[in-house]
Amino acid sequence: MKYFEITFTARPCNETVTDVLAALAADIGFESFVECEEGMQAYVQQSLFDEEALKAIVDDFPIPDVQITYSLAEPEDKDWNEEWEKNFFQPIVIGNRCVIHSTFHKDYPQTEYDIVINPQMAFGTGHHETTSSIITELLEADLQGKSVLDMGCGTSILAILASMRGADPVTAIDIDDWCVNNSRDNIALNRISNITVELGDASLLKGRKPFDVIIANINRNILLADMPAYVDCMHSGSEIYMSGFYVEDIPAIRERGEGLGLTFVHCREKNRWAAVKLIKN
Repeated sequence: MKYFEITFTARPCNETVTDVLAALAADIGFESFVECEEGMQAYVQQSLFDEEALKAIVDDFPIPDVQITYSLAEPEDKDWNEEWEKNFFQPIVIGNRCVIHSTFHKDYPQTEYDIVINPQMAFGTGHHETTSSIITELLEADLQGKSVLDMGCGTSILAILASMRGADPVTAIDIDDWCVNNSRDNIALNRISNITVELGDASLLKGRKPFDVIIANINRNILLADMPAYVDCMHSGSEIYMSGFYVEDIPAIRERGEGLGLTFVHCREKNRWAAVKLIKN
């Protein structure tokens, strides 16, 4: 099967930019994505490639003051699953208790929690510091019998782990239909039956029964804007775990949470990325 390799350069380049870019590219047929220093590389079958649609994404990129350029190459025809396995997506073990691997990995460690995902894109594989930090939090949390909300679920790794650790029921929400579809695929792969996946944003939370635990691994600005909606879905004693921002953003996240009646418990740092835990009073 022949592919085109598109190398995107973003200025400025950050996780939010590459996540949005990957989601838009997935909508027009791109299958896999690999982060690089100034952007990412994306792969699409030649028979599905629509350069006019690609140009429209670049010209109408929804994040202000971001410049996107791209170049096109034709990589040699090869077994792309094998390439993923060799070069891009290796199994990851977190806390010696959780392993995340793909459907095509054959050799991986045996751990207490075994999560299988279909790695159609490089984001949400568990390798990013924010995802692994939240996974570490969930491995330490008491989730047995608790209702969990995973906002910005992506591939639903966090929702899947929560279910494996006894959470019930689990709700996963994302604004991107690609993420919703990929989440459902991954949930089925792991034979999980108590996760509901929904397409939408924080407006879906209005009028919901309170959750015992909320996970929100998104980005600083969305967290600050949507935190009131999260708090409205919490009862006294509910926990919220947030990530997707840098260490220097912790004071702003903490101040916003405390202003809404949350108590800051602790933070976790990894390569300047941060995760925080707060509890509703």
